[in-house]
Amino acid sequence: MAIWSNFFGKKPPKLGQPALSVQERVSALKHLPPFLKMVWQTNPRMALVNVVLRALRAGIPLAILYVGQLIIDEVVRLTQTTGGSTNYLLTLVAVEFGLAVVSDVLNRGIALIDGLLGDLFANQSSIKLMEHAAELDLDQFEDSAFYDKLERARRQTLSRTVLMSQVLGQLQDILTMVILAVGLAAFNPWLLLLLFIAVLPAFLGESHFNERSYSLVHGWTPERRELDYLRQTGASDDTAKEVKIFGLSGFLVNRFRELSSKFYLDNKKLSTRRAAWGSVFASLGSAGYYGAYVYLILQTAAGVVSIGQLTFLAGSFMRMRGLLEAVLNRFTSVAEGSLYLQDFFDFFNLQPRIQRQASAPTFPRPILHGFTFENVGFKYRNTEKWAIRNLNFTLRAGEKLALVGENGAGKTTLVKLLSRLYDPTEGRILLDGVDLREYNPEDLRREIGVIFQDFVRFQMTAGTNIAIGRIDEKENRPRIESSAQQSLADTVISKLPEGYDQIIGRRFSKGVDLSGGEWQKIALGRAYMRDAQLLILDEPTAALDARAEHEVFQRFSELTQGKTAVLISHRFSTVRMADRILVIENGQFVEMGSHEELIAKGDRYAELFRLQAKGYL
Repeated sequence: MAIWSNFFGKKPPKLGQPALSVQERVSALKHLPPFLKMVWQTNPRMALVNVVLRALRAGIPLAILYVGQLIIDEVVRLTQTTGGSTNYLLTLVAVEFGLAVVSDVLNRGIALIDGLLGDLFANQSSIKLMEHAAELDLDQFEDSAFYDKLERARRQTLSRTVLMSQVLGQLQDILTMVILAVGLAAFNPWLLLLLFIAVLPAFLGESHFNERSYSLVHGWTPERRELDYLRQTGASDDTAKEVKIFGLSGFLVNRFRELSSKFYLDNKKLSTRRAAWGSVFASLGSAGYYGAYVYLILQTAAGVVSIGQLTFLAGSFMRMRGLLEAVLNRFTSVAEGSLYLQDFFDFFNLQPRIQRQASAPTFPRPILHGFTFENVGFKYRNTEKWAIRNLNFTLRAGEKLALVGENGAGKTTLVKLLSRLYDPTEGRILLDGVDLREYNPEDLRREIGVIFQDFVRFQMTAGTNIAIGRIDEKENRPRIESSAQQSLADTVISKLPEGYDQIIGRRFSKGVDLSGGEWQKIALGRAYMRDAQLLILDEPTAALDARAEHEVFQRFSELTQGKTAVLISHRFSTVRMADRILVIENGQFVEMGSHEELIAKGDRYAELFRLQAKGYL
């Protein structure tokens, strides 16, 4: 440690992540076998061709050097004799030319296969990442540590194709080194030892700096996510209005400049130190090579070896030195890649707590009795505050229930529990007398249609945006059009240049953006498309004008006919259409009943109703 302190500075730079030991880096190599297995499974035939081409390419350098030795010796022989034939010499030149052509063809073939196989692997690993992310729980997506893992894994889907080429290249170069080493060892085994000693400092230096580079990138993951967010926020159609009106550009730019400058300075210190010591270690490697070269020259001058053998041995030594440096340096890169690969597999090792049950009961169709909340409490991860506590009530089958409460009262959390995006922290929710956790979540969610207030505005065609409500029916145009008509989205789509095939949103070329109210009609179309037993609408008309809201709820009555429905709204004109109203405050049950019953009772609901009514006087 003292030696490295003198070489690289007394204290390592503060890069946000503790330095990893050699043991930890070597341990990370355990991820290479499953990684290579994934590469092989991507396309076994292509992977096999790659291996065969690299094995053939590994023997070419020795063959070229040996033919070169024969050529030099033949030239020397011809200069020392008169009248000798040049046929043999020309044959040797033709063989060397052929080997050069074969080498180029093999290199291009390897590069082609690497590129194609890398693209396939990147595509399949991206698909696997999306599929695994879809299996994880909603509260995992609300955890910053999880997002760091997701971000690192997402970056690996593209960059790990480089690791594939590095590992295969490593095996190819090692095979070439073994072949060349046989020739050097036959002449003088001490040359191999000298070669290893000459390149060892460069290997240790690269190993150290790769470790520090990984530390820098890993430790800056949260900040890099913030940089991406600032870059998107500062130049996005979604945020342009607020950025301009509130004059946020300077604030966003300054924050981006501050973070990016810190990362740049840390990286600059590391890169500068790496370049300086790299030059020193490269000089040591060159000194080792020229020491061996002088020895070979002296042996040639003494008549121990021929000029052709000098060419062969010097070329072999130089090629061995280059290969050994490449192998050792690539080893540190592979080790570094394995550390990143660990991030990749760490994400896939995450498991959801909401699991599919092997012997789950059949989901009731139709629902006979409804949902019963028994002492239900829930608090979000990494917080001690209860979002919901001591909730006891029943949502009857076929009933329309409205949830009323101030912002943050727990209304949206309640419907997320109902749709099993979360499981209760305490208590239980029963469906027809069976704990909701016993049903398979896929079966449950298939029977629930939810339109959240912050619904996603998918940058896709208008038809696909509605079909998302029942995506397996995306080719059923009559059903899509009927859903659009019922939600009034047809009045929006009829104005689009390409109708249902029009891309909505500004992200892609020829996309057409919609107003908030128009987007909301599209989202409501998903609820009609869903045709579920339980329908949940979270502020479904917040962006609609009074006339459009009235029309939507006229049709909403038809939509919920014979279905169970939960409605969240701050508009009491909307709420009063429900069969019963549940009032929540600070995550706890306050009162429940019909509009008339709660007004007559004169408690919290009546107070809120009167406050809102005053706004219309």
